[in-house]
Amino acid sequence: MFEMIALPYNPAELAPYMSEETLNYHYGKHYKTYVENLNNLIKGTEFENMTLEEIIHRTVGKEEYTAIFNNAAQAWNHQFFFEHLQANGGEPGPEMQIRIAKQFGSYQDFLKEFKQNALSQFGSGWAWLAEDPSGKLLVLKTPNADTPLAHGYKPLMTVDVWEHAYYLDYQNRRGDFVDAVTNHLWKWQ
Repeated sequence: MFEMIALPYNPAELAPYMSEETLNYHYGKHYKTYVENLNNLIKGTEFENMTLEEIIHRTVGKEEYTAIFNNAAQAWNHQFFFEHLQANGGEPGPEMQIRIAKQFGSYQDFLKEFKQNALSQFGSGWAWLAEDPSGKLLVLKTPNADTPLAHGYKPLMTVDVWEHAYYLDYQNRRGDFVDAVTNHLWKWQ
């Protein structure tokens, strides 16, 4: 059975870009619910002893497993998002800067494309920096619980653009939230 990851920071540390209240709701209510729902859905099934990644790959696109996929993917997406945040986040290291400049022209051009992608995601979903199987960097968006992982891409960075991720702090200003995360909270590894 799955457990929530422990946050690698104190929830208050991400302020003023993400309030402790937002993080407590996002992590302690939304993420927690996905993990609990998934555990209830897979108990006593073939999925019970699989990793999140295995569950995602085995259930994607299969109507009879929609609820399992949605909760597994949301648990994975949230875990990935929370693990890639930190107080005083910054730009990527030199190697990634070179890769980004080669693919997008510059880091600022990448941020512009990433933000546009996040803003153009109608409704709930995610914006991603991912890598395709050949190593090419891509800016992607996925609706709802979908994840690049389910489609053969390696996620590198993300921003959650579901309203629960930002509404308490930014109301309907999704762009301001995307700027705050990408400019101040991303933890490049």
